[in-house]
This record gives sequence, structure tokens and C-alpha cells, in this order.
Amino acid sequence: MSYVLNSRWTALGVLSATGLMTVLDGSIVTVAMPAIQQDLGFSGAELSWIVNAYLIPFGGLLLLAGRLGDLIGRRTMFLAGNAIFTAASVLAGAATGSGMLIAARFLQGVGSALASAVVLGILVTLFTDARERGKAIAIFSFTGAAGASIGQVLGGVLTDGLSWPWIFFINVPIGVITIALALPTLPADRGIGLAAGADIAGAVLVTAGLMLGIYTVVKVEEYGWLAAHTLGLGAVSLALLAGFVARQARAKAPLMPLRILRSRNVVGANLAQMLALSGMFAFQVLVALYMQRVLGYGALDTGLAMLPAAVGIGSISLFVSARLSARFGARAVLIIGLVLLIAAMLLLTRVTVDAGYVTHLLPAMVLISGGGLVLPALVTLAMSGAQESDAGLSSGFFNTTQQVGMAIGVAVLSTMAASRTGELLAAGAGQAAALTGGYRLAFGISAGLLVAALAVALTVLRRPAPAAAGLPVAEEETAAA
Repeated sequence: MSYVLNSRWTALGVLSATGLMTVLDGSIVTVAMPAIQQDLGFSGAELSWIVNAYLIPFGGLLLLAGRLGDLIGRRTMFLAGNAIFTAASVLAGAATGSGMLIAARFLQGVGSALASAVVLGILVTLFTDARERGKAIAIFSFTGAAGASIGQVLGGVLTDGLSWPWIFFINVPIGVITIALALPTLPADRGIGLAAGADIAGAVLVTAGLMLGIYTVVKVEEYGWLAAHTLGLGAVSLALLAGFVARQARAKAPLMPLRILRSRNVVGANLAQMLALSGMFAFQVLVALYMQRVLGYGALDTGLAMLPAAVGIGSISLFVSARLSARFGARAVLIIGLVLLIAAMLLLTRVTVDAGYVTHLLPAMVLISGGGLVLPALVTLAMSGAQESDAGLSSGFFNTTQQVGMAIGVAVLSTMAASRTGELLAAGAGQAAALTGGYRLAFGISAGLLVAALAVALTVLRRPAPAAAGLPVAEEETAAA
């Protein structure tokens, strides 16, 4: 019994390491982009593809990968994803030209999707007790917060102290150790078989629709919301996704059984997550840009300045969120966290061109710690309706809405900030004042998105109840609705 318990918690460490590696890779690259551009000769237009080449396959393949994990085994999918990601990291670090690096980043996105899509599905099947599951989710969420902050600091250290290839090579030992520990600790599930859901047409529709949709969103800053490029590709993406839903409604072996959408908590938590993460982009990226472009902070200084928020998020997710959820319920904890985030964004709408760190930024950093309540609560609510046969699909669905939310945040907030900055420059404002005005607008929009997430939490979500005898949670919620 002791070995089983230790094996489960070791497996949680393996799952968390993969989450850390994925988040770390996303944040560490942004710091090194100027050095990469100089060494490999990226043009300004090509530079964004260091991020986009990773984001598009990652977001586009999550739903498919999650369902395939249910069909052929979540452990198999997890190992394959980690192996691809680790090998692609070697290729990225060894890149000698822009094309090679972009191709390697695409493969990293594929590997991340395969592994990340099934992580939560494995976690909820390992920890069936509600209290233990809460602790496990808290630990997993903590590694995500740690990865974001470590990436910003580590990116500056590695790029300045060694060279930019090391931001990719650092993934290799993490990947190798993760695979070595996963083999003996993760449950060797065989899956329910491809015959239970080998919907090739559905797979093509959803993957093409998601990839095209994410591509359209990330290019909005270049083309604009009303451009023919955006409207045309957006319409095609929506048509593909609508075709996928129609296909799932009539397919004998659907890739995504629509029964998972009968749970109010599954739908509500994923919608709230999209809105919340769209708003949180303002903190994750725009605050860092504000500190560097307006206040003159360096890359390393910026990472250190954001550490209080990361420490707060990590500490609350690790030590506080599970206890509060056990006592008051995940929905109540989510509401509290969203209120704190809204307050933080409202404070940031008051920043100035000469803002002091202690007086203007630190209070917002402290309130941002509410993020340590939000993500664990969303995970708990989104996975509360997951049946054993659909755990990988529910995990992939949750990760998909996470990536779509971040992509929307990039497009909406970056575009609005840039537009406002341009208006202020045209009106005669100085560079710093114009940038500050753009960021302040983005922080205000972020607060609005978080308010929308709060509205969803208040009106759609409900506290997960233990499954009644013989009645899965998803069906119980539907019956009670």
C-alpha cells in the first residue's frame, strides 16, 4: 500500500514536470527573441513565428490528442509527446537558420499537445479521493505558476550568461528524466480501443478548424479585425468547427462524444477559463512590456520584479487553494480569486510614465496572487464531470480552451494597446506617455474580461457534488439542472 501511495505521488511529480517544461518553454523564449533574431537573421515579420509555430499545433492538436489518449492509452500518448518535445528541443537548440528553428518549434508544439492533453486525465484517475485530488491539483497548478516566473528569470540568465540555444537545451534533461520516471510510475492503461472513437473525418475537421482559428487570431495584430484575411479565415474556421460538431452528433463512434457538454461545470469552467486567461494575458505579457519599454527595466530586472506575483500565486495554489476548496467549494474559491484579479487589473489602469515599483506595481503584484485560487478551482470544476472513458478528452478540451483563451488575449489586448498608442502619438503625446496610455486601456479591457468570467462563475457554475450511487457526476448535474 505504501508503495502504491508513493508511486502515485511520484507520478504526480512526473506530470507536474511536464507541465513545468511546457510553461517554461512558453515564457523563456520571449526573453531570448532579440538574441535569436540577431544570430539567425530573422526579419521582423518572421520573428513572431518563433511563438506562432509552437502555438498553432499546440492549441490545434490538444482535443484530438486528448481523445486519442482515451482510445490508445493516456500513458502511451504522454510518453510519445515527451519524446517528441525533447527531440525537437535538441533540434531547436542546434538550429542554424530561421527555417530550421521554426520547424523545430512546430514539432515542440506537437509534442507538447500530445503530452499536455492527457495530463489532467491521468491525474484525476490517479487521485479519486476528493481531498487528495484537491492537493494534487494544487501541486500541479503550483508548477505552472513556477514555470512562468522561472522562465522569465532563467531566459535572461541563460541568454546573457551562455547563449540562446540553452533555452532549448535545458528541456533535454527534464524530458529524459520525466520519461525515465514515467515508465515505472504511470498506470499502463490500454485505452478503450480505436474502434470506440476512430472518427477520421471528425479528427480532420477539428484539427484543421482549431489550427486555422488560432492562426487567424494570432495574425489579427498584423491584419486587423475587419480585414478580409481575418474575416475570411475566421469564417472558414468556424465552418470547420461547426461541421465537426454536426459530425459528432451523428457519428457512430464520435471523436468527441457530445455528452461531456451536458455538464454545466464542464461548459462553465471552460468558458470562464477562456475569459479569465484572455484577461490575464495583460499581466503575463503587457506588464512586462510596460516595465521594459516605459520604465526602462532590463529583462532580468523585469523577471525579478514579477517574482512577488509568482511566489504569491504558487504559494496560494500549493498551500491554500485545496483547503479552501474542501471547506467552501471550488466555485466559491474561483469567485474570490477572480475578484482579486479584477482589483489588480483596476490598479494597473492607474500606472504612469514614472510609476514607482513599491507604490504602483507591488500592490497589483500582491493582488495577482488570486490567480493561485483561480486555476486549481477551474481544473476541479472542469474535471468534475469527467467519466473514466472520457478523462483524456475532458483534459484535452480544458487545455484547448486554455490555449484559445491566451491566443484571444494576445490578439485583443495587443491590438487595442497598439491602436491606442498610435492614436496618442498622432495627437502629439510622447513615446512613453503613448505606450502607457495603450497599456492602461489594455488593463481596463482585461478587467472587463475578468468581470465576464466572474459572471459565468456566478450564473453557470455550481459546486460539484459527489456522484450518487450508480449515477456519474456528469449525469447528476444534468438531472439537477
